[in-house]
Amino acid sequence: MPSLYGALAAFLQPSAGRGQGRRVRAVEAPLPVSEPVLTLRGPGGIVGVLEDWRSVLHADLGWTEPEPRGAIHERVAEAAARLTDNVLWIASSWPLAGAFAEELRDLERSALSIVSPPEKTRRIGQCPTLQSDGTRCGAVLRAPHGVTQVSCPWCRPTHPLHTWYAIVRADQAEQRAS
Repeated sequence: MPSLYGALAAFLQPSAGRGQGRRVRAVEAPLPVSEPVLTLRGPGGIVGVLEDWRSVLHADLGWTEPEPRGAIHERVAEAAARLTDNVLWIASSWPLAGAFAEELRDLERSALSIVSPPEKTRRIGQCPTLQSDGTRCGAVLRAPHGVTQVSCPWCRPTHPLHTWYAIVRADQAEQRAS
């Protein structure tokens, strides 16, 4: 979380791109920062979630309430470190572990959607590569737009994209025939 918090700083400035053609005057002035990034980096964002969970953990363990200190980036690092220190107990014994993990996963996805948006891909089909035991691999093959080669994420063969299409089409025809 501290790394994601830091990476979000580069995305605070809203994009300055303007469309061509007629300009429409906004009724309200735009924010000088990107609102989704500000929400994650602000007091109720990453730091708020981590400190809230740390407080709940302390309460459940009968420990004193942690006192937030320092700048937000320092508070993020401190809360994340203290939660990490207790991760084995959290995973093995804490009844709230599932809710904790789910909220952290959602928070991470929100940050990653800004810092590292997913690449658009197209589904090609299932990998027809035969394994050593004679079964087909069957992993879903996806290709990012513009690539000329596709690799299976499981069995790792790499072939030109047109080869994968031909193999998958032949495999689909064979399955329809049987």
